[in-house]
Amino acid sequence: MFMSETEDRAAGGTLAHRVPDLGALELLLAVARLGSLGAAAREVGITQPAASSRIRSMERQLGVALVDRSPRGSRLTDAGALVTDWARRVVEAAEAFDAGAQALRDRRDSRLRVAASMTIAEYLLPGWLLALRAQRPDTAVSLLAGNSAAVAERLLADEADLGFVEGLSVPQGLDSTVIAHDRLIVVVAPAHPWARRRRPLAAEELAATPLILRERGSGTRQVLDAALGGLARPLIELSSTTAVKASAVSGAGPAVLSELAVGEELAMRRLVSIPVDGVALRRDLRAVWPTGHRPTGPARELLSLTRG
Repeated sequence: MFMSETEDRAAGGTLAHRVPDLGALELLLAVARLGSLGAAAREVGITQPAASSRIRSMERQLGVALVDRSPRGSRLTDAGALVTDWARRVVEAAEAFDAGAQALRDRRDSRLRVAASMTIAEYLLPGWLLALRAQRPDTAVSLLAGNSAAVAERLLADEADLGFVEGLSVPQGLDSTVIAHDRLIVVVAPAHPWARRRRPLAAEELAATPLILRERGSGTRQVLDAALGGLARPLIELSSTTAVKASAVSGAGPAVLSELAVGEELAMRRLVSIPVDGVALRRDLRAVWPTGHRPTGPARELLSLTRG
């Protein structure tokens, strides 16, 4: 049920109205690090009066005092220290978002072309690209996202320098190294009957149930089909992890997803994880490249960052 605009304002407004903008959060982090509002203002490129005004505006917005000002400098209040810890996570997430978004742009000067399967592209790659940017700020990166089969096609057509896949096997013509491990889990909305069951699902019951699934060619689907002997029954087939997750949250049916993708939904009880007996749903996440062409330069550096 959606709230009217009046109800939304009564409940505190939209998230954009309740959460300070990134510029304000970056300023607060600078104050915490430098201990001076003036020094923080210089670092972010604004005047001290503008910085003071921005801090006061943020304090009014949040309803708490964030900074104690004195002739000796600026010190965070207890509430300010807590907000700063939260702000740091928001800014880091925004930086990772920006690194991923930049890589999606069609950049003619790209010197590193990366192809990644959807789960890795959505949940792991932005952080790796942010780390690469810190080490190689002049390296332009382009990202091609698709399922594992599409990643292999890009590499073999010389349209990518380095790829990341999540299936059970290495596509023909590619060399690989395991960079991480992952597990698929069965999830349902809290209102689904499975959410109240006390016994794990049997493999036969899972195989007999229509599921919200990724499309054939994806690593997620490959692992599930192998675990169920090719017997997985699609209720809906979708081409992105986010779409599968949204359908499961809406109550459309059970879904099988990477545990990387559903941590927040499980913590907020928007989805419930259902144990399954007798089904091997673990998988390796791999970096891949054309056989005999070991990654060099920025590709090698990105590969090393995935193991950190």
